[in-house]
Amino acid sequence: MDYPTLLLALLHVYRALCKEVLWHTSVPFAENMSLECVYPSVGILTQVEWFKIGTEKDSIAIFSPTHGMVIRKPYAERVYFLNSTMASNNMTLFFRNASEDDVGYYSCSLYTYPQGTWQKVIQVVQSDGFEAAVPPNRHIVSEPGKNITLTCQPQMTWPVQEVRWEKIQPRQIDLLTYCDLVHGRNFTSKFPRQIVSNCSHGSWSFIVVPNVTASDSGLYRCHLQASAGENETFVMRLTVAEGQTDNQYTRFVTGGTVLLLLFVISVTTIIVIFLNRRRRRERSDLYTESWDTQKAPKNYRSPISANQPTNQSMDDTREDIYVNYPTFSRRPKTRV
Repeated sequence: MDYPTLLLALLHVYRALCKEVLWHTSVPFAENMSLECVYPSVGILTQVEWFKIGTEKDSIAIFSPTHGMVIRKPYAERVYFLNSTMASNNMTLFFRNASEDDVGYYSCSLYTYPQGTWQKVIQVVQSDGFEAAVPPNRHIVSEPGKNITLTCQPQMTWPVQEVRWEKIQPRQIDLLTYCDLVHGRNFTSKFPRQIVSNCSHGSWSFIVVPNVTASDSGLYRCHLQASAGENETFVMRLTVAEGQTDNQYTRFVTGGTVLLLLFVISVTTIIVIFLNRRRRRERSDLYTESWDTQKAPKNYRSPISANQPTNQSMDDTREDIYVNYPTFSRRPKTRV
């Protein structure tokens, strides 16, 4: 084998080993943990098998309604099933005294008639919880029964290649939808709730949660990845409760009403101040005119003095002198 062919073969092996496994549900590691696997459709269950996914698939347990349950030796003392759930297509796998070696990916494969094969992949990670570490960018409040649309619009300049929507709960993350825009593939979700989504090239992505109930409350995350490696994440919190509406709309209406009220009060105050000043000015002018009218009749010009020189020109500038004196009664006194 020549060198280029060997290099290409090694590259394919490396990609296969490093390729990320696409999971449906992610749960935190715990010594006593459970991996949920519930088949949602109605059908005749013929066989169920659990695997641990690594470089190869490692069989954990296999169950058949005809032949019963077989748990492989490495897991015989550490995993078990509940007999009460196996009859209802619930093949949840329970761990006891799990170790860090049990961190990884697990696959639950069900074979039913006539639907065929149904598979769910679960990721076990080292984490104390999911919800507390994800602060929301937006909070949406709704009443039950409405159709809620969640949107995210990326700000990145490069074309979006992958879109992933998830629902985040304190002890579990569920994949709602996954879009591979490069190859035009839409990953089928195993989430037990109908979610409507768009999977096409565009500047934004959305999902619709129809006829919401209280169980739909929680965090929803939208993750976008571009061709140049850019990533953007949007987190929204949805609260579904009776008699509740979107608090953003309520705050908008309340804020607008308060601003309008403040504007009306300001305009009214300015108008009142202007009218008061105008009335004061009119009253002041009226008082001044009245005072001048009353004062004019009591002013008399004094006669020209008899001692004034006669040789002075009559055209000389003279200074007017005004004297105010009281008016006395001219009635003659009565003699005794």
